[in-house]
Amino acid sequence: MSPGKRLARWFAASARDLPWRGGSRDPYGVLVSELMLQQTRVDRVVPRFREFLRRFPDLRSLAQVREEEVLEAWSGLGYYRRARSLHRLAREVVERGGRLPGSAAGLRELPGIGPYTAAAVASLAFGERVAVLDGNVLRVGARVLGLEGDPRRAAASGAIRTWVEALMEEAPPAVVNEALMELGATVCTPRGPDCGACPFAGECAALASGRQEAIPPPRRTRGPEAHRWAAAVVVSPSGRWLLRPVTGGAVLRGLWLPPLATGLGADVDPVAAARAAAGLPLDGGRAADPVRHSITHRRITVVPVVWRVEGEALPDGDGIWADPLEPGVPTSSLLAKLAGAVEGVG
Repeated sequence: MSPGKRLARWFAASARDLPWRGGSRDPYGVLVSELMLQQTRVDRVVPRFREFLRRFPDLRSLAQVREEEVLEAWSGLGYYRRARSLHRLAREVVERGGRLPGSAAGLRELPGIGPYTAAAVASLAFGERVAVLDGNVLRVGARVLGLEGDPRRAAASGAIRTWVEALMEEAPPAVVNEALMELGATVCTPRGPDCGACPFAGECAALASGRQEAIPPPRRTRGPEAHRWAAAVVVSPSGRWLLRPVTGGAVLRGLWLPPLATGLGADVDPVAAARAAAGLPLDGGRAADPVRHSITHRRITVVPVVWRVEGEALPDGDGIWADPLEPGVPTSSLLAKLAGAVEGVG
């Protein structure tokens, strides 16, 4: 049996049951799943994908709502730039007639769509014969072909692309791409690959030489940036928190969080910084245990400072009072972390 057919048979028997697979591949659903899966674990995406498509079943319904509603539906997945790009894309496509382009080249002209996402949607939804070279596919290809060095470099990625496209002569492009991504995620893993379960075991150059964990070599990454913030947790008698929309920055902009003081030096008092961020006549303030939060390559330590106030009067436009666990507005997973940290703090 040819390698492509072995891969297709393996995938049919071993693929995980995921909501964006099977049946007719709706291009919109494929696009949403691919954007959600970028830098986000599958187990986190599954429930959010189902809920997102329930609220916005197609591009037209997505295009008709405010960005704030899209961000709320995306809450908890992080990397909110993806949601903003998807919303802009929906509006642009609807203005053009409502149909996604059927080719990778056409898809790349849309907001927020890079080479990988364009290839994935074109292949999985439209059957275009184009390789999807994500990290999993590059790892599988580098091992089977025995490629030393970084598989993202032009020479190596070109060889892997040629290998993937040859497999597409033996099985449908969508099957080949999705099977290779699944193989890398579940069998040909970075550490401890299950080579006995791999459909390419008999022809894998890395396995033959005993170098399957050395290929590809570990990526050299820069260390994360360390940041220190303070959050003003202002709690009303009903237990609701003061939340305001974040107006600055590209990552948290438009999300609702407690007033934040960012970029604090090690010598800055977090209580004073949080009080200043709140901009309210607050006395005292009790700091709770800090929480750790990650945003892209930033590692943030956030000190929550708690004030319990007697009423819920706020100047017009100064924010809202909301349940921190069910705020009803777009927010970040940071809010739930803060809620857990201040539980029981007087």
